[in-house]
Amino acid sequence: MGSLTQFQKSVVIGSILGDGYLRRIKGRKDAFLEVNHSIKQKEYVVWKYNVLKNVAGGFPKARRGNGTRVAYRFYTKQLSDMTELMQHFYQEKIKIIPIGLELNPVILAVWFMDDGSMCRETDIYLNTQQFDVKDQVRLLRILKDCGLEGRLNRDKKYHRIRFLKSSIPRLQKIIGPYIIPSMHYKLSYDPVETTRRSPTLQIVG
Repeated sequence: MGSLTQFQKSVVIGSILGDGYLRRIKGRKDAFLEVNHSIKQKEYVVWKYNVLKNVAGGFPKARRGNGTRVAYRFYTKQLSDMTELMQHFYQEKIKIIPIGLELNPVILAVWFMDDGSMCRETDIYLNTQQFDVKDQVRLLRILKDCGLEGRLNRDKKYHRIRFLKSSIPRLQKIIGPYIIPSMHYKLSYDPVETTRRSPTLQIVG
């Protein structure tokens, strides 16, 4: 099995930062990625599947979970690239933020489509509650290297990242070209129109 392309790897990393999970079956050599979202995000799951189609184990399928939630998901094949990423992003089966992580626009856009949210059309968050505070502070430093300032915001008993209002226009310009139509609701502007007016973006990091 060939290696992931740079674009595919970026989509996988963005997914790991968000709702995706790397898993390895006991006794097997390599890990695989599980992509699992609500059925309401079917278009987004199909987009990820099309990006990873050559390494996917099969087309996405709906599955009813606990209660009324219906998930839409697929798995990739077991790949050495996934095993390498698992070694970086997991410690005793718990997700961590590795030292030296760098973001590019694709990683950031996928992460935002997974975990981004907007409140009152003025506040934009990354729902990073799955990471401990130490890792979230590390994420803030990584985002700052991209020119994006944020703070930790307490969400009930957990913390999440809130972007400073001064950084929102830059965030929008970076991720806008990669946000798929069904995810435009997470932004407070038209990314297509903004892209027409903006210069070509360079990879960050």
